[in-house]
Amino acid sequence: MPVVLLDVSDRIATITLNRPDARNALSSEVLRLLPTLMREADTSADVDVIILTGTDPAFCAGLDLKELGSTADNLGGSGADGQANADGVRGPFVRITKPLIGAVNGVAVTGGFELALNCDFLIASDHAKFGDTHARVGVMPGWGLTVLLPQAIGVRRAREMSFTGNFMGADEALALGLVNHVVPHAELIPFTRQIAADIIGNDQPGVRQIRSTYGQISADSAGWAIEARDGADWRRGHFDATLVAERRAAIQSRGRQQ
Repeated sequence: MPVVLLDVSDRIATITLNRPDARNALSSEVLRLLPTLMREADTSADVDVIILTGTDPAFCAGLDLKELGSTADNLGGSGADGQANADGVRGPFVRITKPLIGAVNGVAVTGGFELALNCDFLIASDHAKFGDTHARVGVMPGWGLTVLLPQAIGVRRAREMSFTGNFMGADEALALGLVNHVVPHAELIPFTRQIAADIIGNDQPGVRQIRSTYGQISADSAGWAIEARDGADWRRGHFDATLVAERRAAIQSRGRQQ
């Protein structure tokens, strides 16, 4: 099976990260295929709303630390190093015009958390958990976490998440405004599709213009540039592939305990 799936029905494109044995970690192959399918969905005349989710049990465990620890090949060109991607924008996604809903079915960790934060809004399964483990791993955010997480939950709570690496459950995420809804796991995709149908029932040029306006108002170009600058400085002076590999098992064990 492909590592990223695209299904289109009822004017909804569902993009699914599909490496369940690796908790949908972002390998080089995933990072090549994801923007291709996202662009295909955004340009399709049969699609009005895009849903991003993962094959159970995880939403996304972030960058593939095994690959990163050995080669770092899944950084360059993806924007995960803080640089602009092929569309000239920072972040994990290509430039799109249609609403993007994150359906978070399980853990969303570090780079996977950043994928979620870059969606227009989030709907979570009661199995969902969120964690920023950049500091545990010894890598820096590159997809806007230090901008988007404070926008979502406030700077003090964002600092706590990033400094501790502790995980946040679905109910707390709802209380803090990180997610819009929490639903039973089996209802996640049907509920998200119903929200998408509510969007589809509106004037689509109007929806896309409002989305664009929200994006321009909430953009923090200076913040993204600072994150990219500091991440690049960190990689030049402090990144250690051996330590990343050593920390991987400990991070996974601690995440399971939480």
